[in-house]
Amino acid sequence: MLLFLTKYLAQFDASFTVFNYLTLRAILAALTALILSFIIGPHMIKRLISNQVGQPIRSDGPVTHLPKAGTPTMGGAMILTAIVVSTILWGDLENPYIWIVLFVTLAFGVIGYIDDYRKLILQDPTGLSARLKLFLQSIAAAVAAVALYMLAENEIATSLLIPYFKDLWIPLGIFQVGVTFIYIVGFSNAVNLTDGLDGLAVMPTVLVGGALGVFAYLTGNVNFAAYLSIPYIAGTGEILVFCATLAGAGLGFLWFNTYPAQVFMGDIGALSLGAALGVVAVVVRQEIVLAIMGGVFVVETVSVIIQVASYKLTGRRVFRMAPLHHHFELKGWAEPKVIVRFWIITVILVLVGLASLKIR
Repeated sequence: MLLFLTKYLAQFDASFTVFNYLTLRAILAALTALILSFIIGPHMIKRLISNQVGQPIRSDGPVTHLPKAGTPTMGGAMILTAIVVSTILWGDLENPYIWIVLFVTLAFGVIGYIDDYRKLILQDPTGLSARLKLFLQSIAAAVAAVALYMLAENEIATSLLIPYFKDLWIPLGIFQVGVTFIYIVGFSNAVNLTDGLDGLAVMPTVLVGGALGVFAYLTGNVNFAAYLSIPYIAGTGEILVFCATLAGAGLGFLWFNTYPAQVFMGDIGALSLGAALGVVAVVVRQEIVLAIMGGVFVVETVSVIIQVASYKLTGRRVFRMAPLHHHFELKGWAEPKVIVRFWIITVILVLVGLASLKIR
């Protein structure tokens, strides 16, 4: 929105052309999202407290979580608001990728809101049934997957790139729709499973989202793409603005969510952020790199799958409790130790993912 305004004003004062620079708009978008989070946060927390929208705590979980009962939840609405407003303000609204990414983020946010509303406001402990939730997620993911497939202008835009190898990719064709679907739904639920400790999910999301923004900027720049031997996909650079707002909004939320948390993000935040990472990775053709950088999300999800499969097949549990972060808590690790160590692991994995830009 502001890009249109600054382009108009540039006719009268050339200094406004500085806003044409993508990097500047990304910085301003991140700062806008951060400031909005700081402004919205206290008011939203008070509103949630007054409406008694508190988090129920599982009785079979770590006993250290019991004092968290009643902590305001659905704070993810703060993140969504900051992301959407900042992206619309600083993004190029003529770019179709911006609208697809926003659609996915908002659609999964709405699904998460319905689930949270039923659990916290209507006091329905099941919320949305797993089947209905997956059905709604599937519809939103399928729409985005088809839209991205239709936007593909060449073979590389529908191929699976193999990182750390030069000019190596697997053409997928129409099967790219399935990959997109899996990544959006898969990472949405993976982040949701990880969101079990104060700040555990949001900081890795910020780190991975920021790194994907770097990939988006380079993929959308023909010169950088040629130099780094990565595919050039016109228009994807604008996703940097969205990734910047995700990072800014995430850090703003972390201000209130850091241990001990004043507010939890709820499904409205976790589902939308995970879906956003999934769709951005598909847009910039870095699905495998996302699996590396988001290794914490992947391992948390795998731990749940292993636990459930083991219990059903053998009657035994592999972990003391799943997802994995609860296993370490029950081993005696203090909650802040689990959180920070998972953050450190994510930093390492993000650096490994970024290294794929040069190691080829």
